[in-house]
This record gives sequence, structure tokens and C-alpha cells, in this order.
Amino acid sequence: MAQQQQYSLPAKLINGGVAGMVGVTCVFPIDLAKTRLQNQRSGQQLYKNMMDCLIKTVKSEGYFGMYRGAAVNLTLVTPEKAIKLAANDFFRHQLSKDGGRLTVFKEMLAGCCAGMCQVTITTPMEMLKIQMQDAGRLAAQQRGIPSLVTLKMGGTSTVLSRSYNTSPGPQVMRVSATEITRELLRTKGVTGLYRGLGATLMRDIPFSVVYFPLFAHLHKLGQHSPEDPSVPFYWSFLSGCMAGCVAAVAVSPCDVVKTRLQSLKKGANEETYNGVVDCIRKILRKEGPGAFLKGASCRALVIAPLFGIAQVVYFVGVGEFLLGYTPYNIYSA
Repeated sequence: MAQQQQYSLPAKLINGGVAGMVGVTCVFPIDLAKTRLQNQRSGQQLYKNMMDCLIKTVKSEGYFGMYRGAAVNLTLVTPEKAIKLAANDFFRHQLSKDGGRLTVFKEMLAGCCAGMCQVTITTPMEMLKIQMQDAGRLAAQQRGIPSLVTLKMGGTSTVLSRSYNTSPGPQVMRVSATEITRELLRTKGVTGLYRGLGATLMRDIPFSVVYFPLFAHLHKLGQHSPEDPSVPFYWSFLSGCMAGCVAAVAVSPCDVVKTRLQSLKKGANEETYNGVVDCIRKILRKEGPGAFLKGASCRALVIAPLFGIAQVVYFVGVGEFLLGYTPYNIYSA
């Protein structure tokens, strides 16, 4: 069995990649609304809630405006989800080599390791995605402010810093993910793409620690019998949704901090932050504790179906089918 798991690791990576692409395509508009809601400050609220955000986005940017930044996400979500899901399977397998059942602590440890592995892809992916997603909010804010606004990068950097006349006529100059990447690499090197790494770790490790053990136990409840450990696809979907929703809400404050730190462009009178502690302090002082739950419902609506869909696709075994392996799930071991 250990040998079989070793040979099927490429299949697990394929499963994770396909699962990520399918899931992201389905829920990306909600993720865009989440980012914009998290980034708007008190007193400068352009959107009342998720539906208001999506309606205004379609009216001002068209239908495909809801998918701004999707290309970056779809490109990088394949390795990101492949690493996350396959790494969890790998570490669960390593921790169960002694033949005993996995304890909750070992399940949490496997999730922790998976969360640490994925940030190598997650951090630059989220960095670029957030810039694309938040561009429409900044444009709408500028159209509503009859003065000159300087869009600033965090700290003292002037990367991609531009001034725009915010009279109703002019539109914000659109900057592609490729341009942002080139500018960051030119001015800050590879570290520029890993801005907010600490906040990303602070979000993704607790998420994986909560999500994977909870999913494994919920998923096991759907087994037909001890002799037949197979689980209906709809139960995999529901288990992914429930575990994803709980984990997403639990780490929502960390996600708000991460989003704020990774937003390079700032609108009028918006704060810049010098690290995680400074960000938390300023949000508490100026917006109150409730600001840490901005976009929490949107995040739950993104993560729940995303991981529900991803787990179903993952367990379908596309990779095993393509590579000719017999499907094998560590959860059923």
C-alpha cells in the first residue's frame, strides 16, 4: 500500500490541480466581492453587501468584471490546490505508517504541514489576484471623489504609484498581472511577490489545521459500512462544504489582515500598514473589532462550495484514471 501511494502521488497532484480549477471557476465572483468588501474602509463604503457589490460590478465593469484576476488565480490555483490536497494526503500517510489509526493531533499536524507547503504558491497568487480584484473598487471610489487622488503603494515604495484625475470622465489605467509582477521583481526582487507571507501563514496554517481533520471525520460518517468504506459523491461535497465553512469563518480575521497587507494600491485617505501587528492595531483603533469580520459571509460562501467541489473532483480520481492507477484515498485507509 505504501508503494501504491508513492506511485500515485503524481495522480494526487493532478487531482488537486483539476479540483482547484473547477472550484475556482464556480466561485470566483463571490471571492471578488469578498476582497472588495474587506478592503473598503468605514466612511468610504461603496458596497452594502455581497449582492450589492456584484450588481454594481456588473453595471460598471460588465459581466466579465466579476472575473477580474481570474486568469492569475486559474494559472496558479492548479499547483496551489495540488500541493495543498496532495501534501495533506502525503503527511497523513507518513504519520500512519506505524499501522495505527490517525489521532486528531496527527490529523491536525498533517493539515499544518500542508498549510505550510502551500504558501509558496498561495502568497504570490493572492498578491496578484487582490490587485486585479480591487481595481474596480478603487476606480469607483475615484469617480465619486471630485479631487485628485494619489494611489499609493504600502510603506515608502512608489511601485506602480500613479495619480489620476477623479472627475467622472477619466477611467483608471488598468495594470495587468504581468506588469505588476515585472515591476515588483524589478524594484523589490522575489520578496516583493511574498509581501504578506506572515499573514498568509497566519491564515492558511490554522485553516488547514481545522479543515482537514474536520473534513476527514465528516467524510467518514458517510461510509456505507466498515466493510465498504466508499462514500457517495454528494457526501464528499457536503463534507467539504461544512468543513470549509467552519474553517473559513474561524480564520476570517486573519484573511482581512492578509488582504489589507497585500493591497498595493490605496485609495484616498486609506491607511498603509507596516506588518501584521501594525495592521491589527490600526484596524482596531479606526474601525473597531467588527472590521475583522468584513467579508466573512462572502468568504464562507467562497470556501464552502470551493472545497466541496474540489473534494468531489479530487475523490473522482481523474489523475488515477489518466495514469492508470487504482484509485486510493488515504481517508479510507
